[in-house]
Amino acid sequence: MSGPSSQPIRRAQAGTTEAPWVRYTLITVALLFVLLFLVMPLAAVFTEALRKGFGAYLDAMKEPDAWSAIQLTLIAAAIAVPLNLVFGVSAAWAIAKYEFRGKSFLTTLVDLPFSVSPVVAGLMYVLLFGAQGWFGPWLQAHDVKIIFAVPGIVLATVFVTFPFIARELIPLMQAQGSDEEQAAIVLGATGWQTFWYVTLPNIKWGLIYGVILCNARAMGEFGAVSVVSGHIRGQTNTLPLHVEILYNEYQSVAAFAVASLLAILALVTRAIKSVAEWRHEAEMKAAAVLPPERPAPLAAAAL
Repeated sequence: MSGPSSQPIRRAQAGTTEAPWVRYTLITVALLFVLLFLVMPLAAVFTEALRKGFGAYLDAMKEPDAWSAIQLTLIAAAIAVPLNLVFGVSAAWAIAKYEFRGKSFLTTLVDLPFSVSPVVAGLMYVLLFGAQGWFGPWLQAHDVKIIFAVPGIVLATVFVTFPFIARELIPLMQAQGSDEEQAAIVLGATGWQTFWYVTLPNIKWGLIYGVILCNARAMGEFGAVSVVSGHIRGQTNTLPLHVEILYNEYQSVAAFAVASLLAILALVTRAIKSVAEWRHEAEMKAAAVLPPERPAPLAAAAL
C-alpha cells in the first residue's frame, strides 16, 4: 500500500520527520563543508609537498634538522602521554568514585587547559622557570635548564594535553557507578585486583580514545611549545615549529613536506580511533546478544 498514509511510516523508519529535501539539503551542506574546509586543504598540503617531485620530498625528510624535530616530537609525546595516562585515570577515579571536599575544584582544574590559551600556558612556565622567573636563580645556581630545553617542551606538552584522558574517563566512570568494585571488594579482592579485573575492562575503550586524542594533541602542539622552546634548530624544534621556520624562510616545498608528515600522523590517529570505535561497537552488540555473566569478572578479581 503506497499512499499519503504511508509517508509518515517511511519517515519514521528513516528516523526523521522532515521532508526528503530537508534531509538532502543538510547532507549536501555537510559534504560541501567537509570538502571545502577539510579535504581540499589537506589535498593542497600533499600537492605542494610533492610539487618538485618525490625526490625533493625525501630530501626534506632526510634533513638533519627535520630528523631532530621528529625525534623531539616523539620524545615529548612518549613522556607526556604516559604521565597523562596516570593522572587521567587517577583523577577520573577520584572524581567518579569518591565524594570529598574540593571535588568541584579538582574538576575545574582538570578543565583548565581547555580554557587557557596555549601561549599563556607557555608564558606561565617562563614566569616560573625562566632566567628571571621565580625559580630561575636557583635553577641557574644548580645548572638545571628547563626553559629553551627539552624539559620545558615536555612540561608545556603535559599541561596542554592532560585533560584529554581524564575527560574521556570521568563521565564513563560516573555512568558505571561503583557497585561492581564494591562487590569485588566484598568477595575479597584487593584494590589492585579490583582495578585490573573490574574497572579496567569497563573503561578500556574510553582509555584508548583518551590516549589517542592525547597523543595527537601532543604531537601537534604549537603555541605553548613555541614559547618555551627558543626555536633552536636541531635542538628544541618540534615538527610544528620546524614547519614554521621552513615556511618563514620561503622553503615552501620542505615546509609542506614536513607538514604532510603531521597530516599523515593525524590520519593514522583517526584511523586507529575508527578501528577502536568499531571494535567497541562490535563488543557492545555481542554483549547485548549474549546472556549476562556478571559474576565472572568479580570472581576473577577475588582470585
